[in-house]
Amino acid sequence: MNFARERRYGRAGLNGVTCEEGAEFIYLGTLISNDNSVEKEIQRHILASNRTYFAAMSLFRSRLLSRATKIILYKTLMRQVVSYGAEAWTLTKKEEEEEEEEALLIFERKIFRRIYGPKHENGEWKSRANRELEEMSKGENIVKWIKGQRVS
Repeated sequence: MNFARERRYGRAGLNGVTCEEGAEFIYLGTLISNDNSVEKEIQRHILASNRTYFAAMSLFRSRLLSRATKIILYKTLMRQVVSYGAEAWTLTKKEEEEEEEEALLIFERKIFRRIYGPKHENGEWKSRANRELEEMSKGENIVKWIKGQRVS
């Protein structure tokens, strides 16, 4: 078995057959990249979960469903999509980890703002602050949930 690899051209060969080396590919629903970065993977999952959110938008707009039911929908639909494969995510740099966590929290707050709606105070409708959303969700957020799901 003759195995040759030419690093400068990004090609690998086996018994005279040459194959191109890809920078990234999807395997079992997970994006694998040369640099072992999970930033693109997390963005892919946020976009997939965003598509799920817009597909279920009529449920979140419905006045027939209670807030508790909408939160259960979020936890069973969107949270599962965004966290698929999160057990294997490796976060290498502190700054990179903070950016990825913030992107996940922004996504979650967007959905909570839809579920809880605006508040009416002093004759005006106002969007809920991040602090209020955190209090309403009892300090439970997607980042804590994902870290709890990881394999130690």
